[in-house]
Amino acid sequence: MVIVDDDKGLLQLMDRWLTAAGYTTELYNEFEAARVRVSADAPDVLITDVRLGAYNGLHLVVMAKLRKPGIKAVVLTGFDDHVLQHDALNAGAAFLLKPVTAERLLEAVEPTRAKA
Repeated sequence: MVIVDDDKGLLQLMDRWLTAAGYTTELYNEFEAARVRVSADAPDVLITDVRLGAYNGLHLVVMAKLRKPGIKAVVLTGFDDHVLQHDALNAGAAFLLKPVTAERLLEAVEPTRAKA
């Protein structure tokens, strides 16, 4: 699982939540390093912030989906933007608003955890 966010505190928090749930994570706090990783070998799960400096995390989702169409992707943002939400869903990614909780993140990564 690859997690990308330029907020190092949130990145570490998501890492704690996901490793506690049994996931193995790789953390990236900048677009370029994550782009290289995703281009070389797309992970099974990609969690990315939308705004990564001058770059857009949706590009990581598109690149990963080209390499591995079945990848589970989650896009995070602090901006309640319906166009952005539409773009994320069209790219095949779940869309979560920050601040995100451990429960919401785990539900997005593993839908079987969602409440019935």
